[in-house]
Amino acid sequence: MNENILEMRNITKEFPGVKALNNVNFKVKRGEIHCLVGENGAGKSTLMKVLSGVYPHGEYKGDIVFNGEVQKFSNVRDSEKAGIAIIYQELALVPEMTVYENIYLGHEIKKGSVIDWNETIVQATKMLKKVKLDVNPETKVKNLGVGRQQLIEIAKALSKNVQLLILDEPTAALNEDDSENLLNLLKELKTQGITSIMISHKLKEVIAIADTVTVLRDGQTICSLDARKGEISENIIIKNMVGREIDNIYPKRDCKPSEETILQLKHWSAYDTSLGREILKDINIHVKKGEIVGIAGLMGAGRTELAQSIFGNPKKYKLKGELFINGEKKVFKHPSDAIRAGVAYVTEDRKGDGLILIQDIKQNISISNLKSIAKNGIINQNEEIKIANEYKASFNIKAPTIEQKVGNLSGGNQQKVSLGKWLFTKPKILILDEPTRGIDVGAKFEIYTIMNELVAQGMSIIMISSELPEVLGMSDRIYVVSEGRITGELPIEEATQEKIMELATKEG
Repeated sequence: MNENILEMRNITKEFPGVKALNNVNFKVKRGEIHCLVGENGAGKSTLMKVLSGVYPHGEYKGDIVFNGEVQKFSNVRDSEKAGIAIIYQELALVPEMTVYENIYLGHEIKKGSVIDWNETIVQATKMLKKVKLDVNPETKVKNLGVGRQQLIEIAKALSKNVQLLILDEPTAALNEDDSENLLNLLKELKTQGITSIMISHKLKEVIAIADTVTVLRDGQTICSLDARKGEISENIIIKNMVGREIDNIYPKRDCKPSEETILQLKHWSAYDTSLGREILKDINIHVKKGEIVGIAGLMGAGRTELAQSIFGNPKKYKLKGELFINGEKKVFKHPSDAIRAGVAYVTEDRKGDGLILIQDIKQNISISNLKSIAKNGIINQNEEIKIANEYKASFNIKAPTIEQKVGNLSGGNQQKVSLGKWLFTKPKILILDEPTRGIDVGAKFEIYTIMNELVAQGMSIIMISSELPEVLGMSDRIYVVSEGRITGELPIEEATQEKIMELATKEG
């Protein structure tokens, strides 16, 4: 039997104005965990969409050889029949349906022409055991956390007798415990003979789990690294990904924050009427001019709720306490009030809340401040084009033109558009919620550099992040949130991952 379960030979895939894949060669050994890495826009997801039939045979050049046979998949169903399953970062589950209904959705177990629900529950229970998920199969998916939903997606794949499992950024939205559980499951599936391909930007996870790492850059195969030969390290992967060495991913900042307080919250609390409980409790924080303040804490601690309560309270929480901007007390009844006062908020959910994916770069950047480029209700299109091109150039947004639809950009480039959109409002205070989630190390470095340039110009940044190295690498000062309360404030000189985690797990 061929040791390679998969060979993709000379794969080329073009979109209008862009060659996404250029003569890519990719081999995966049977029964290994193979990680596929590269900068945003390198072609990783496109390559996997070719493999899984999303882009059917005839829309690309080259050959897919699976289990020794050339495949010509017309759609995803063809690849699933062959034993290939792909799980995307945006999960494809139906929230209102039960776990067992989701696992067998599209390949229902039937007795004659009627679905056999009893057998479906029995088989779904077996699949849940395979992924080590202890949950009632009759539970609705909407009542489960993201980590458990991810495992249900894997159970769904296993129910189709998968031989090759593809996971696209599977841990991007997971906390550390859920991420560790998922990686351990992939190792367990490996012992059962299932081959996995994992796309990930989290290099520590890649190093911990990969047997082989293949690096793509600008739509081309750069190299494949073998863990068994000791070829895999963070520095080697980064150098091959970005084409240069990045000695310190967190660029040094020369400027010091001033002593002037730009934002202050006093005894700030928020009550969520939909949950029927207080989600923020007696918060007291301040932010100085030219300072990056990190907000750390576990998922669900109240970090995003804090950001949204400051930014005009779009969720309509019942707020108590006082908010001061430049020493002046403010009451924001709507995000537009916050924008006028010089506050901007880059959401953690760029696809859902941050950008209009069907519109182009130009329209997404200008939408936040149309009044500044309009006269008598008519937009000055020349000015709109000029501003969009300025942000495209200064943020190194990789796209043929500013007319490119944002939905077709990579995650890192979408994040730069989202940043440009809010900087166009000329804010004094910028709130960044998970600013580098799901983007590669090269794009992270570029965003960190932009952050440093902004604070050097006197802007203040509040950065919420689940990545402790990022919080420690970029912040001047750190607040830790637990159960809706501030459990500690750490100057960066005293902050460590251990101290942050101790405060993050402290009862609020």
